[in-house]
Amino acid sequence: MKRRPTGLAARLMTAQVLVIGIGAVTLVITAALVAPMLFSEHLARTGEDSPEVRRHAEEAFASAFAVSVTIGVIASLTAAGLVSWFLVRRIAKPVGELADAADEVAAGNYDVRVPTGGFGSEISRLSTAFEHMGQRLATMDATRVSMLADLAHELRTPLATLEAYIDGMEDAVVVTDSESFAVMRDQVTRMHRLATDLKEVAAAEEHSLKLHKVTVLPVSLALDAVAAATPFYQAKIVGLDIGDLADCPPISADTQRVQQVLANLLDNCLRHTPAHGTVRVSVRNESPTSIEIKVTDDGDGLTADQLNQIFERFYRADPARTPGNGGGSGLGLTIARAIAEEHGGTLTASSAGAGRGSSFSLRLPVGD
Repeated sequence: MKRRPTGLAARLMTAQVLVIGIGAVTLVITAALVAPMLFSEHLARTGEDSPEVRRHAEEAFASAFAVSVTIGVIASLTAAGLVSWFLVRRIAKPVGELADAADEVAAGNYDVRVPTGGFGSEISRLSTAFEHMGQRLATMDATRVSMLADLAHELRTPLATLEAYIDGMEDAVVVTDSESFAVMRDQVTRMHRLATDLKEVAAAEEHSLKLHKVTVLPVSLALDAVAAATPFYQAKIVGLDIGDLADCPPISADTQRVQQVLANLLDNCLRHTPAHGTVRVSVRNESPTSIEIKVTDDGDGLTADQLNQIFERFYRADPARTPGNGGGSGLGLTIARAIAEEHGGTLTASSAGAGRGSSFSLRLPVGD
């Protein structure tokens, strides 16, 4: 049977007892060796030469010395023992509670009681760090469960389509031609895009996106995003205009990630703006410490409920839109908002209502 290791409190108390015991023995030995010699020396200096008087004086000293040392040692040992016991309890108790909380977290229970205080700031710091770790693990676990459920839901349609076409080909119901293979390839592309976007959103929500910041002008970011999106807008006959471009100060940003945000916003606006509609991009100084890049369309618009949900994973304002018919994976805006927050900024949406267009505002801090 494996022997249970000695607890922290027992080890600390044993160490304290050893220290106190060694101190007490050292005190007694030192006093026993030094005190009689000093007493005899001082007695001789008095000039007293009567053997009887000297004997009685030495006996009186020895008796008083023994009683005094005994009482002093007992009192000091008692006081030191009580203080040691108090200190050991103050140190060992929160450590034991943290160990119990760690066992609970390891078992999957993140709602645990963590000691809020202790003997010294180090215990308090440890408790605070452990509490933050538990909250982070709970968030990550909830994200994982929710993401797996969302992924399972999103994969049903492409898998069902692929299964139907394969069964149809086997039963000679579906013609094996380029059109059928194109449909199947679209579904595979959809699943590939889901996998890529899921990896991005997982990294974003766990704050593990790697940003490579450089100093860049916001106007340059906006112009580059417009230039990249222009061919897609022309194909759908939707206007893409440049609005006001203020002389904004440079910002510190990962240009590729910010371009990814703007590409998602422009793609979203394109999908929800009918032919001959217009999307406008503008840049302005929102405050001395932040700039705003705004993308506005005159398309479908958003209701109040949709504004509250549009940045959630796999949410689509129009459920009829899917990756196969012009819709996205439902993760683009989620990723875009996470990237904005990683830069210390925000991404918000506004709309006057259904059919009245919508606006997306990317706000980023100036400087570092």
